[in-house]
Amino acid sequence: MKLQQLGYNKEVEHHWNKSDHEEFILGRVLLVHKDRYIVGTEKGDLSAEITGNMRYTATSSLDFPAVGDWVALIAYDAYTSIIHKILPRHSLITRKAAGNAKQSQVIGANIDYALIVQEVGRDFNINRIERYLAICNTSNIQPIVILNKIDLIENDALLLLIEKVKQRLGDIPILTISAYKESALVELEKIVLKGKTYCLLGSSGVGKSTLVNVLAKKERMSTKNISSQSKRGQHTTTHRELITLNAGGILIDTPGMREIGMDSSNGMQKTFEKIIHYSQFCKFNDCSHTVELGCAVKEAIQKGELHIETLENYLRLEREKEHFEESIAQKRKKDKDFGKMVKRMKNIKKR
Repeated sequence: MKLQQLGYNKEVEHHWNKSDHEEFILGRVLLVHKDRYIVGTEKGDLSAEITGNMRYTATSSLDFPAVGDWVALIAYDAYTSIIHKILPRHSLITRKAAGNAKQSQVIGANIDYALIVQEVGRDFNINRIERYLAICNTSNIQPIVILNKIDLIENDALLLLIEKVKQRLGDIPILTISAYKESALVELEKIVLKGKTYCLLGSSGVGKSTLVNVLAKKERMSTKNISSQSKRGQHTTTHRELITLNAGGILIDTPGMREIGMDSSNGMQKTFEKIIHYSQFCKFNDCSHTVELGCAVKEAIQKGELHIETLENYLRLEREKEHFEESIAQKRKKDKDFGKMVKRMKNIKKR
């Protein structure tokens, strides 16, 4: 396989040429399974692991290779390869690890576009889309909203739904599709650009695996029908994987995420730019936009210039972000205190 099929471009070439790679070959991580990696190279797909030094010096999940990373490795044979270095990333999608207040979870690296998939049935939730937008905006990744399974509702209801999304989200590109409508699937294929990397984001059962199969032109991911009891799609994808498409694009599929925890505020300003704008005119600089008099954000809601749901979602994500940052600070203090204790014990033993 040629590296161009994996998204090799001038930026990757620049980083590769700057590194000392005389004994290494270049590859892109296709699949991660615990401590093993499948890396696509010009020699084929190789099974690899990282060096002991990389494992020992890693301080978080961000220091380990992720799906989409470009890496320098030494290949001994098809079954034995060692990753020595991760090339600089131009983007990285992370979230707070589900159920863990202290750790970030890497979703994918070196992504150009994020396809945020939401089904239009009973599980439709604009707040969830806003959460994904904040994650994308943190890494300056271009989001595209995919409203899937439009065959589940009437056309009039669909038009109202699209208008509601536009009012909340602004000028974000929106595409409506259904696996049962050929014309809609053709439109989906048109947005895939050669050499660009796309990531599928969405909750369990929204139809991401079906979209993978459509774009890949073959059955890459197993799919399940809508549950007759819950009327919701069923979870099928169980891992992250990079897939090359016939049209020349690259796609990273991810498992459905029921929890979409926020681990950074970097994307909040762009996602909620209206709230940030109005907050400049609040009477108090530290206005919480809840009970204060002279709150310009609440006044904008009363005038119909801002949705109350947007403010509620913003405040919810801010609380999550603050909790995450507080947990990280606590962890760092705990680690620092532990280090001091070890140092004291060493000094006592020397006496």
